[in-house]
Order: sequence, then structure tokens, then C-alpha cells
Amino acid sequence: MTTLQSVPALGTHPASGSLPSRAETRDQLSKATYDLLVIGGGILGISTAWHAAQSGLRVALVDAGDFAGATSSASSKLLHGGLRYLQTGAVKLVAENHFERRAVSRQVAPHLANPLTFYLPVYKGGPHGAAKLGAGVFAYSALSAFGDGVGHLLSPAKAAQDVPELRTDNLKAVAVYGDDQMNDARMALMTVRAAVEAGATVLNHAEVTGLRFTKGRVTGAELKDRTSGDEFGVTARLVLNATGPWVDHLRKMEDPNAAPSIRLSKGAHLVLKRTSPWKAALATPIDKYRITFALPWEDMLLLGTTDEEYEGDPGQVEVTEKDTAQILDEAAFSIRDQQLSRDLITYAFAGLRVLPGGPGDTSKAKRETVVTEGRGGMLSVAGGKWTTFRHIGRTVMRKLEQLPGHPLGEDYESVSTLPKRLPLPGIANPNAVAHRLLVDGPAPGPRMAADTAKHLATHYGSLSFDIARMANENPELAQRIHPDAPEIWAQVAYARDHEWAETADDVLRRRTTLTIRGLATDEIRADVEKMLNK
Repeated sequence: MTTLQSVPALGTHPASGSLPSRAETRDQLSKATYDLLVIGGGILGISTAWHAAQSGLRVALVDAGDFAGATSSASSKLLHGGLRYLQTGAVKLVAENHFERRAVSRQVAPHLANPLTFYLPVYKGGPHGAAKLGAGVFAYSALSAFGDGVGHLLSPAKAAQDVPELRTDNLKAVAVYGDDQMNDARMALMTVRAAVEAGATVLNHAEVTGLRFTKGRVTGAELKDRTSGDEFGVTARLVLNATGPWVDHLRKMEDPNAAPSIRLSKGAHLVLKRTSPWKAALATPIDKYRITFALPWEDMLLLGTTDEEYEGDPGQVEVTEKDTAQILDEAAFSIRDQQLSRDLITYAFAGLRVLPGGPGDTSKAKRETVVTEGRGGMLSVAGGKWTTFRHIGRTVMRKLEQLPGHPLGEDYESVSTLPKRLPLPGIANPNAVAHRLLVDGPAPGPRMAADTAKHLATHYGSLSFDIARMANENPELAQRIHPDAPEIWAQVAYARDHEWAETADDVLRRRTTLTIRGLATDEIRADVEKMLNK
């Protein structure tokens, strides 16, 4: 195990171009008057801040926790068209989702997304027949203009070669289609970085303690820095409440009599070590409406998800024994027992989907965006899908532009005139980046390991070269954080200096994969905290 005890100088000197200090950011936030204050650093708030800053608006973004610290880093890690939406006849929605998925994975962030083949097993006595699913995946691929190949049926024997843990008893056929996968926390962080490069001012771990009012209108917020205890305020012409599961909590700060606008659905996932290589993902129908996923992700296997109403404190959502049993039981429809041993579980996480208020089964509710305007003029927005995060940001901006009285003013670029596929920072071909990292290692020292090069390339793109430079200049930073993970200590220093990491969880859970691999030991946590505090 790498330890930092003997390396007192490790990471003590922030790299050039590092972020302003929290004190400097608080000072900036408290002195300026912003056009738009976005409260909530999930992907919906981040995307809106990105688009607003691109438009030339003066934008501030704050979050009580870390960026993507709640649901936005607890998704199924998919960019997908929504195969199950075809059942309800939502053809236009699927086509729109495919458009956004392809834009993100091909032009906006090819360094952060990767294509993934899905196998949909058809078992004897299952909820859907082979002919129906074969036609379904063909239509699904047609709505994506066959950009991922043609949806088709595959023999059980061929599918078992690609997924050795696939159950083949009573397996009649396998339907095949294509979607994309990502690391949601990394995608969110790169979008924060894009917003900042466009001019936004951002601060995580800054909790809203109250709203500011001028003549009955919401004109900012009072905040408390959770890392230092300092209190400060932000003044803005317009405030956007994008706090996800907490959206009604903030609406009640604006109007104590505000009626509930949303309901919550919990989605739990398990991460397991893989017992064999997986060349495809499984999407197994559980009943007429629900599908359970088994996804190769970050060298692990991701299982889920659940879908049930949640009425507790959003900050206390967790995976229960009932969730774990349900996920493993549903996975057992199509996966062999040896891959589902509880001993293989390294991590479990749960997030909350924000759904429109109303009755009915949460699994059948539409994943649509809810927008409400409060009595004090605060706009609240919640819901939607990760796949369409750019589209949601543009949609919210259009609504802000159309508000009566033009609270944002008129001296800025309309979102409709912005580039449609502006890339995220670090855009590059990840294979080319990995190759360069391997070839361009330090002349006298050992070359970068292949798994580390691939990991950096697919999580940072061309920004990997900044991390490699830090490792080359300080050999201790080139050491692995844990021998069983590809990450190196330079990533911790980089997270501190360039990615707003304040706590060990910020680094280990969202800026690296140590936690999901089950490798965030007490010793590593202590060493990470030591580096963050230098």
C-alpha cells in the first residue's frame, strides 16, 4: 500500500492555473450582482449554469454538498434512448433521446462516454416474446438512424461467449441493441468546468440558509460555507432552484404555503467484482414495464435498479437489505449464481428520481422536467434524464428568456443562437490520448502503466497530460493510490487544485473510482485528507 507518511512534500505546491481559494470565491460571490444564481449543483443546475454563462450572463452556482454529490452520481451510468418508452408509443421521445445521446457520445464528450452493446435475453415464459423484442430493437436502432448498427436477434450460444455468466437454461433468443455508458460524476465535473470556462462562478459545500427578498421578489440567497463556517450572501436578478429532491424545501423558503410539486422514487444499485470478462451488458425484462440491468462498468459489474416511492429525508437515502435482496433476485433471472455472491459486492448506492407530483406507480411515471414559478419569482426546476442534460439546460434557459418583465435583461445571447454541440473540456480521442501517455513517459523513469493510461484518457481526455506532467515532475505523485486500482496520487492533487475537491469523499467517490471498487481504506482516506489540507 502506498503511504504518504514518508513524503512530506507530496502535492504541497498547487499547479499553475489552479482554482481561486474558497475565501476568494466567497468574496467574489458576495460583492458582485449576478444575473442568475443557480442553487443546486446536480447535472440539471450545472447544465443550466453552463448554457447561461455561454449566453454571456453573469452566473453563480452553489451547492450545499459536492457537485453531483447526490442523485447525479447515483444513476445507472447510461446515455440511452429509452428502449422501454417504445412500449408506450413515445416514438418522438426515443428519437430525441437518441439525438442527444449521439451528440454527447460522439461530439460533446467522446472522451467521457463509450458505446455499449446490450443483450436482451428472451426466456421461455418471459414477459415478452422473441419476435416482439426483435422488432423492438430493430425499431429502436432505426430511430437512432442505425448509428449503432441494426438491432437484431442473436443465438444463445453466441451471447454466452460474450457474457460467460449468462444463464442459458430456457433461453430462447437474445435481442441486441446499442446505447452508451459514462461515469456520471466525471461527466458532471467536466460540465462544471465548462461553465467556469464560460465565466460562471461556482462554490460547492455552500448551504443556503435563507433567501433574499426585495419588495417581495427573491433576489438572492444567504449561504454558509460548510468547510469554514463563514456566512455570506449572493445577490442576483433571478434565482433558479435546481435542488432536485430538495426542490420543495427551497420553495417553502420562498413561500411557506407552497404546495408539494414533486414526488420521489428511489433507485438503488450494487457494484460487484466481476468473475469473468463481459463484452456486453444485459437488460433483462422483469415484467411488462421493468428491466433490470447488469452493466460492465469501471472494470466492475453494476446491477440495478429498483424503483419505489420514497418519502423520507432525501439526505438519508440508502440501500437497504430489501433493496440488495431485490437487485440480486432480479439479476438471477439471467445471471449465474457465482457472479451474484454477496462476497463480491464492493459498494452499494441509491439516488432519488424526481417525478411530477400525482398518483400512480413510480415505475410508469414519465421522467419529465417540472418547472414552476413561485410567488417571489423564483423559478424551480426538477426531474428529467441524464441523457438529455444539455437539452434540459437549453429548455430552462428558453423559459428564463421568456419570463414576463425579462428579469435577466435583454443584453445577452439567446440560447437558440449558441453552438449546438459545444464540446466539454478535454475533448479528444481517448485511444490516442492513452497511446501518447504510454509513449511520452519520463525518459529516465518507469513508463506509465497501461491501465492507468487508459483510465486517465477515459476520465480526463486531453487534460490527462496535465496530470501526467505532475507525475513526471514529482515521482511520488506517479505512485498508485491502491495497488488494485489504476488511479495515481497526481489525480488527488489535481482534484484539489482544479476540480473543487474539499473532502476525502469528493475525491474517492466522485473524482476517482476508489470507493466504488471497495478500496477507500481508512489509511487511504487519511492520506487523501492530508493532501487536501496542504
